[in-house]
Amino acid sequence: MALPADQLSHPAVRALVTALNANDERAFFAALTPDATMSDDGSDRDLREWTDREVFGSRGHLTVRSQSDDGLSLVADYRNDTWGEMRTRWEFTVTDGKVSRFETGQA
Repeated sequence: MALPADQLSHPAVRALVTALNANDERAFFAALTPDATMSDDGSDRDLREWTDREVFGSRGHLTVRSQSDDGLSLVADYRNDTWGEMRTRWEFTVTDGKVSRFETGQA
Protein backbone atom coordinates (compact mmCIF):
# COMPACT_ATOMS: atom_id res chain seq x y z
CA MET A 1 0.00 0.00 0.00
CA ALA A 2 1.38 3.38 -1.00
CA LEU A 3 1.97 6.17 1.49
CA PRO A 4 1.01 9.53 -0.08
CA ALA A 5 3.82 12.11 -0.08
CA ASP A 6 1.68 14.57 1.87
CA GLN A 7 1.50 12.03 4.71
CA LEU A 8 5.26 11.59 5.14
CA SER A 9 6.14 12.44 8.72
CA HIS A 10 9.31 14.50 8.26
CA PRO A 11 8.57 17.93 6.73
CA ALA A 12 11.90 18.24 4.86
CA VAL A 13 11.54 14.77 3.32
CA ARG A 14 7.88 15.47 2.53
CA ALA A 15 8.86 18.69 0.68
CA LEU A 16 11.58 16.92 -1.32
CA VAL A 17 9.44 13.93 -2.33
CA THR A 18 6.48 16.16 -3.20
CA ALA A 19 8.70 18.30 -5.45
CA LEU A 20 10.29 15.23 -7.08
CA ASN A 21 6.88 13.71 -7.85
CA ALA A 22 5.61 17.03 -9.26
CA ASN A 23 8.72 17.22 -11.48
CA ASP A 24 9.26 20.65 -9.89
CA GLU A 25 13.01 21.19 -10.10
CA ARG A 26 12.86 24.60 -8.41
CA ALA A 27 10.96 23.28 -5.37
CA PHE A 28 13.22 20.22 -5.25
CA PHE A 29 16.39 22.29 -4.97
CA ALA A 30 14.67 24.69 -2.55
CA ALA A 31 14.16 21.68 -0.23
CA LEU A 32 17.93 21.02 -0.23
CA THR A 33 20.73 22.87 1.52
CA PRO A 34 23.01 24.76 -0.93
CA ASP A 35 25.82 22.25 -0.31
CA ALA A 36 23.67 19.10 -0.38
CA THR A 37 25.26 15.82 -1.46
CA MET A 38 23.96 12.40 -2.47
CA SER A 39 24.96 8.86 -3.28
CA ASP A 40 23.43 6.17 -5.48
CA ASP A 41 24.13 2.51 -4.72
CA GLY A 42 26.98 3.52 -2.40
CA SER A 43 28.81 5.86 -4.79
CA ASP A 44 28.79 9.62 -4.35
CA ARG A 45 27.35 11.37 -7.39
CA ASP A 46 27.13 14.94 -8.62
CA LEU A 47 23.69 15.87 -7.32
CA ARG A 48 22.73 18.22 -10.17
CA GLU A 49 23.88 15.82 -12.92
CA TRP A 50 22.20 12.85 -11.23
CA THR A 51 18.87 14.60 -10.77
CA ASP A 52 18.94 15.96 -14.33
CA ARG A 53 19.42 12.42 -15.65
CA GLU A 54 17.54 10.24 -13.15
CA VAL A 55 14.70 12.55 -12.09
CA PHE A 56 13.89 15.62 -14.18
CA GLY A 57 15.11 14.44 -17.57
CA SER A 58 13.35 11.07 -17.25
CA ARG A 59 10.19 11.90 -15.28
CA GLY A 60 11.21 10.23 -12.02
CA HIS A 61 8.52 9.34 -9.49
CA LEU A 62 8.58 7.85 -5.97
CA THR A 63 5.76 5.70 -4.64
CA VAL A 64 6.59 5.41 -0.93
CA ARG A 65 5.86 2.00 0.58
CA SER A 66 7.12 2.59 4.13
CA GLN A 67 8.95 5.07 6.32
CA SER A 68 11.04 4.65 9.47
CA ASP A 69 13.60 6.53 11.57
CA ASP A 70 11.14 9.41 12.16
CA GLY A 71 10.56 9.71 8.42
CA LEU A 72 14.23 9.92 7.47
CA SER A 73 14.29 6.44 5.90
CA LEU A 74 11.99 5.36 3.10
CA VAL A 75 11.39 2.24 1.05
CA ALA A 76 9.81 3.21 -2.24
CA ASP A 77 9.11 2.04 -5.75
CA TYR A 78 11.06 4.45 -7.95
CA ARG A 79 10.34 4.72 -11.64
CA ASN A 80 11.59 6.81 -14.50
CA ASP A 81 11.50 6.64 -18.29
CA THR A 82 15.07 5.30 -18.44
CA TRP A 83 15.05 2.37 -16.00
CA GLY A 84 11.38 1.56 -15.46
CA GLU A 85 10.43 0.72 -11.88
CA MET A 86 12.48 -0.74 -9.03
CA ARG A 87 12.25 -1.05 -5.26
CA THR A 88 14.61 1.46 -3.65
CA ARG A 89 15.70 2.66 -0.23
CA TRP A 90 16.25 6.32 0.65
CA GLU A 91 18.09 7.70 3.69
CA PHE A 92 17.95 11.43 4.41
CA THR A 93 20.08 13.74 6.54
CA VAL A 94 18.40 17.02 7.47
CA THR A 95 20.22 20.18 8.53
CA ASP A 96 18.38 23.35 9.56
CA GLY A 97 15.09 22.07 8.14
CA LYS A 98 16.42 21.11 4.70
CA VAL A 99 17.81 17.90 3.25
CA SER A 100 21.62 18.11 3.30
CA ARG A 101 22.27 14.57 2.02
CA PHE A 102 20.35 11.66 0.65
CA GLU A 103 21.51 8.16 -0.10
CA THR A 104 19.53 5.92 -2.40
CA GLY A 105 19.93 2.53 -4.00
CA GLN A 106 18.13 -0.66 -4.79
CA ALA A 107 16.41 -2.26 -1.83
